[in-house]
Amino acid sequence: MTKSKVTILVENTVGVPLGLLGEWGLSMLLDFGDEKILFDAGEQGNLVNNAQILGCDLRQVDKVVLSHGHYDHTGGLYKLLQYKGTTSVYAHPNLFAGHFAKGSGTHTNRYIGVPYCQQQLEGLGASFHWHSEPFELRPGLWLSGEILRESSFEHIDDHLVEFAGEQVVQDSLKDDLSMFYVTNGGLIILLGCAHSGLVNIVEQARQITKESKVRGIIGGTHLGPASAEQRQQTIDYLKSLNLECLAPNHCTGSAMLTKLATEFPKAFRWAMAGVVLEF
Repeated sequence: MTKSKVTILVENTVGVPLGLLGEWGLSMLLDFGDEKILFDAGEQGNLVNNAQILGCDLRQVDKVVLSHGHYDHTGGLYKLLQYKGTTSVYAHPNLFAGHFAKGSGTHTNRYIGVPYCQQQLEGLGASFHWHSEPFELRPGLWLSGEILRESSFEHIDDHLVEFAGEQVVQDSLKDDLSMFYVTNGGLIILLGCAHSGLVNIVEQARQITKESKVRGIIGGTHLGPASAEQRQQTIDYLKSLNLECLAPNHCTGSAMLTKLATEFPKAFRWAMAGVVLEF
């Protein structure tokens, strides 16, 4: 496989003193040399500013992949399309489903889905390609499709809800997608928020790609809001992988990031905005 690099364009925190802007969200640029693929677009559009500072030309992006339909991964798509124009966007058919966060007390449920409607984004040049099944975006690079929820200890947040008719029910988040890249040294797994569970995602990556060795995991793990049991069982599972690179960020949470940095001193990488990981 050709050499590749992953540049963190947007994340909650900034890792290099270059004038980059942090925001609650995630956006990563995958550069394969002959093709550039953007994975998520952050919340507010700061990916455009940050990419310019980092010397990444977003007009050269060939494809955009959206991991799921939450505002902090899709909101920046509007400014990207204003800047770039016509763009192929790959996502799950439920991308524009009604995602909400449960209100507390007298507060109503809060909409946390895509901030723009499909027609607005198409008007700016988005060409949507819908995939609920695994799909090979380029040789060795897979879009996960819907993740099988098989582990006994991984659960979707109780505070994430959707409407089923008049009823408010737990959000199924079927649109939660990840990306799997097969390298000579094993799998690189790219996560948006890992709402489906980190272990479930890794096991599906192994099944789809027929590659058992996991080399690296990059992105949001959603271990921040997870239970203590889920956190510990996930750490135990990660220890069994013998990772070369563990670069969690975004919804992992600062306490859990510190814990992972301690538990995996050789593999751990800080993955703030501005950080570049090469494979």
